Amino acid sequence: MVHTIQGKQVGNIGFGLMGLTWRPTPAPEEQAFAAIKAAIDAGCNYLNGGQFYGTPDHNSLTLLKKYYEKYPEDEAKVLLNIKGCADVVTIVPDTSFEGVKTSVETCVRLIGGNGRIHQFEPARKDKKVEIEDTVRALQAQVDAGNIGGISLSEVSAATIRRAAKVAKIQSVEVELSLWATEPLENGVTAACAELGIPILAYSPLGRGMLTGQIKSAEDIPEDDYRRTVPRFQPGAFEANLRLVDEVKKLADKKGVTPGQIAIGWLLALGRRPGMPTIIPIPGATTPERVKENAVEIELSEEDINEIERILSEFKPVGDRYNEYAMAMLDN
Repeated sequence: MVHTIQGKQVGNIGFGLMGLTWRPTPAPEEQAFAAIKAAIDAGCNYLNGGQFYGTPDHNSLTLLKKYYEKYPEDEAKVLLNIKGCADVVTIVPDTSFEGVKTSVETCVRLIGGNGRIHQFEPARKDKKVEIEDTVRALQAQVDAGNIGGISLSEVSAATIRRAAKVAKIQSVEVELSLWATEPLENGVTAACAELGIPILAYSPLGRGMLTGQIKSAEDIPEDDYRRTVPRFQPGAFEANLRLVDEVKKLADKKGVTPGQIAIGWLLALGRRPGMPTIIPIPGATTPERVKENAVEIELSEEDINEIERILSEFKPVGDRYNEYAMAMLDN
């Protein structure tokens, strides 16, 4: 099954670009190109990146600019969603009219003349600016031809409904996974279903935890941002590993990976009556991992019931962000 969004056909699974540039030691350029190529070739052509995913000189947009120079035929295959309106260092949002204009124009310049930004979203809701004013500023950029459409990121159900009264919202990006089920409980998925807005589910693999590859907190590099996340701290980590172990048991039984179970659950969730379209956007830095994440598995009713049992018995311990980042969320 594919989805038609803004006149483009996209696969059931997208691809997150963040990990290719936003880390102390980014992937070598040719390796990053190979990962992007693998995603597009596998039909994971709904790409998600950010202006601040890296440095002003090396980020999602500059990487794609170089990628399109090498593979110009792939630009037409991609539906590109970009986050901006946030300080590169502090990630403090600025969604004032000028803040939106500056961020969009910077992104357009960074990606160059061969790239098209189909969807642009402020990384977080600016608490100093009414969402209606932000959406009007974004619509001005649509009208100017700089972006194709408006998306939102990490917003509440109330914010989604207010925004949708001003302009068409093409997608809403939220963290949604087996260990981040809040959108199912806080009305976000209900609001998106009601308004016909697809959800981009970021971190569908729980920042790598649900792959089963991270066995202890020591497996996370010292300079990795996950070291600041409460769910990866000693004590919480061990408790959260129990959920992963249960998912792995199901994966072993089906002969698939835990990550494929996690992504398959999101796809099954999006097919339920009353649910919006859900497109997971896992990230990866190698073509091999991209191909693994692109495999769509079938979950039986028995499998779904087992996952529901796991979720009812194992609740994640610790917040999904550190205190600084949690304070930026739209509650």
